[in-house]
Amino acid sequence: MATVLDLCSRRLAGWSIAEHMRTDLVADALKAAAATRGGHLRGAIFHSDNGAQYVSKQFAELCDGLGVVRSRGAVGTSADNAAAEAFNATLKRETLQGAKRWPGRRAARLAVFRWITRYNTRRLHSALGYRSPIDYEHRTATLATAT
Repeated sequence: MATVLDLCSRRLAGWSIAEHMRTDLVADALKAAAATRGGHLRGAIFHSDNGAQYVSKQFAELCDGLGVVRSRGAVGTSADNAAAEAFNATLKRETLQGAKRWPGRRAARLAVFRWITRYNTRRLHSALGYRSPIDYEHRTATLATAT
């Protein structure tokens, strides 16, 4: 699974699941985030580890086309991508609930989809004033247009 988190609102803006770890997986997640954000991500910063998918020419061209600035952590330092690591750990813990794996691909996709929907719409974050990511974005947008 590849994810694109908006660190301002904590929203999972894009994600993709595949049976491989090729560049298409992370590219699909970034394209999903662009679709969530109205087709563009101009000025956004995408931070990742140094996996081959993220340093590929294909991913660089996609980022350039979407106006995304790429950022990568230091090699061998997972703390540089702590937000993504924490998100993935929470997703696994709460969807697997102690199991080692899902019973099949369909079950995995459904569990992840349900969890992401709940995470974006109902999960409260202390850093957001105890609002869900989507509620925070709506309130922030409302405040911005009111001023």
